[in-house]
Amino acid sequence: MYSKKQLRGWYFYDWANSSYPLVINTAIFPIYYAAVAKTGDSDYVNLWGFSFLNSELYSYAIALSYFLVCCITPLLSGIADYSGRKKDFLRGFCMFGALCCALLSQFTSNNLAFGLVCAMGASIGFSGSLVFYNGFLPEIAPPEDQDKVSAKGFAMGYIGSSILLISILAIIMKPTLFGLPMQNMTDAQIFLTIAPYSFIAVALWWFGFANITFASLDNSPSPKKTQTSLLTAGFRELLGVWKQIQYQPQLKIFLAAFTLYSMGVQTVILMATFFGEQEIGLQSSDLITTVLIIQFIAVGGSYLFSALSARYGNVKSLSLTLCIWIGVCLGAFFISTITHYFIEAAFVGLVLGGIQSLSRSTYSKLLPATHNHASYFSFYDICEKSGVVIGMFSYGWLTGITGSMRNSIVALMIFFIAGLILLLFLPRYQSTQQSIAS
Repeated sequence: MYSKKQLRGWYFYDWANSSYPLVINTAIFPIYYAAVAKTGDSDYVNLWGFSFLNSELYSYAIALSYFLVCCITPLLSGIADYSGRKKDFLRGFCMFGALCCALLSQFTSNNLAFGLVCAMGASIGFSGSLVFYNGFLPEIAPPEDQDKVSAKGFAMGYIGSSILLISILAIIMKPTLFGLPMQNMTDAQIFLTIAPYSFIAVALWWFGFANITFASLDNSPSPKKTQTSLLTAGFRELLGVWKQIQYQPQLKIFLAAFTLYSMGVQTVILMATFFGEQEIGLQSSDLITTVLIIQFIAVGGSYLFSALSARYGNVKSLSLTLCIWIGVCLGAFFISTITHYFIEAAFVGLVLGGIQSLSRSTYSKLLPATHNHASYFSFYDICEKSGVVIGMFSYGWLTGITGSMRNSIVALMIFFIAGLILLLFLPRYQSTQQSIAS
């Protein structure tokens, strides 16, 4: 049932798609966007007759993209489970996201709306594909191995995306070594010239390596054959899973806790670069160095918390990550120097890999015996993306009305605390899944 070929293929999608959150979400595009989305020297921009702080507008756009994912993927996951076509949906979202990344290369200060739409499309492609990708986890690994497999997937993603980012940075820092005639250009001009090509590189890396995944994973056989339309069948499949969740309190508690702490985790990932630039005054090189610190420490963090979960259980290990996240938020409110920012980045890296890999594997372990893995993971994805919508909107709204991102950090800390409190209720259901709460 479990093959090494499928495991390798599954790992490679993390390797492939992690280029998007690193280069587009975190390292290169936010810096490019902040430089392009300006009115003269002001960080305020006008769109459709309204004035926004550029980071505020970006947070709204990404929040909207996640809201759209929440609307479309549940039904599509039901169709995928009914028809046995998870891989086809995975490929479709991957292709769409990669195409939108490539189109970001055409984003300039003269087409702000176009750039935001492409950024939203890339976000939808990335987020939508993860529903179907994660749905393969309980099919390719037994429960006792899922923490380790999930951690290795995230580690592969951190390493692969870091290789791509370092390659891009090498070109930006030493363009003449690559035959690019930019001797008379400033560092900022070189960055703005090369950055659009990095978006094309992400598209090629993402879709190119994803083909290893597509060649390794198989569509599941359709469990049911009737004359019902796929749309109707998909809706019924999704409704059936929703009804099953109502009788599984351990799933409901975990999903509620996951929603709350995802508000904080994903917002930190998406807005950390803007915070460093606008609140600390960091230069592009410092911001990208910070991103690489997070990436490489996150690799170790994934394996560290996988080992901790094997010894102390998933709930205790996840609770530890949340306690550290609360400390990160508290520290971020007071940081004022680049040294403080680097220290914060180290702690974020430590718990980022751990909380992401453990959340995925914990949910997978809690699932009952079922063929509806995509549908179940669509609810997981809805909770995560709903958290992002609320987190990003709260962050943008508080930034907009106060003029400072530091005030938004308080909201993030509240999300982590609430998620921790809910998670602590899960061990009372340890008889249902002993390995989760032990």
